[in-house]
Amino acid sequence: VQLQASGGGLVQPGGSLRLSCAASGSRLRIDDMGWYRQAPNQQRELVATSTHDGRLNYGVSVKDRFTISRDNAKNTVYLQMNSLKPEDTAVYYCYANYVYFGREVEAGKHWGQGTQVTVSS
Repeated sequence: VQLQASGGGLVQPGGSLRLSCAASGSRLRIDDMGWYRQAPNQQRELVATSTHDGRLNYGVSVKDRFTISRDNAKNTVYLQMNSLKPEDTAVYYCYANYVYFGREVEAGKHWGQGTQVTVSS
């Protein structure tokens, strides 16, 4: 499994950013996808997740400001971030739960490389 994330950057407080994360690979079924974030000297925390059939879950600090969506045909998950605050500054990591149909069936979780989001004036 390969995950390619994009869309991070520098934005002013109150601004918006959209992250995307595409999963690729052969003989795969992609199940849950989502985002976590990690700020300096803090633990990684849940941002938002989506099951394959569209059930969503959000972290308390981002609910009502962030929206997760996905395109199953493209194995891509998006994170629309609005009303950004300085405390949203972190490295954002996407993940995908997958099933690999090789000689043996293997299930696992794969993380992307992380994309930096900085909210500052």
